[in-house]
Amino acid sequence: MISLKNNVPRNLEFWDTQRGIIRSRKGGWKIGEGVFSHGYNLLEDFVGNKSYFQVMVLHATGRLVERSIADWMEAVYICMSWPDPRIWCNQIGALGGTINASIVASTAAGLMAGDSKLYGQKPLLKGVTFIQAALKQKKTGFTTLEIIEKECKKNRGNPSIMGYARPLAKGDERVEILKQYNKESSIVTGDHLRLANEIDQVMIEKYNESININGYASAIMSDFGFTPQETYQISTLLTASGIIACYLDANERPPESFLPLRCDDIDYQGPPPREVPDRE
Repeated sequence: MISLKNNVPRNLEFWDTQRGIIRSRKGGWKIGEGVFSHGYNLLEDFVGNKSYFQVMVLHATGRLVERSIADWMEAVYICMSWPDPRIWCNQIGALGGTINASIVASTAAGLMAGDSKLYGQKPLLKGVTFIQAALKQKKTGFTTLEIIEKECKKNRGNPSIMGYARPLAKGDERVEILKQYNKESSIVTGDHLRLANEIDQVMIEKYNESININGYASAIMSDFGFTPQETYQISTLLTASGIIACYLDANERPPESFLPLRCDDIDYQGPPPREVPDRE
């Protein structure tokens, strides 16, 4: 029997079974047979038949979704990755480009910068968690206003709900374009999105805040049946294309010309200059 502590095996029996062998529950290449992923033949079943996003979601969650769902996720990726070097994760990519670092290393560094609590991939964890918990409350009898007030109490009364505010601008043009896309692609409005729209209306009327792309995407991903963690896994490369664009923009300019600094640009507040004693 294998003893566990915090889901980590605590005796040698388990570790001995892992020595000298690489195991996979997801798939792999069987020489002479094919490349397999979650029971599918990657080349024979997917090439020419499924989209890259369908395969990506399969690898991230184990689910092979319909093309319409994968295409919707691709639309969110487009909305969430802008080629603007003022955005922090893109700025990291541009800094890599200006010093001629590898585009792959620079993009990876930018992706890590996007793994933030306030923007990028990670807020989707909180956004999906909120709307799924809110729907459970709604089904037990809470009103939409009561759900909002309960969430606001967690933030000392401030209307700081993940997915329902924006720091630099009011409204979110990405939500409007996704709403139009939903109509054109026949994405069905589910219970989570209905509640998200109700929350949006109350937030506008009571706090002058409205739903942003996080809240909108979190509701639809919930209606698609994804967990918070699965949504986060799917969004791993969410900001990559914008980072790549900003890397190339900086890389095609004179080296080190992206955000250069003069010495007097730095507000040094350390010890004053001092003479270095002569070597004895």
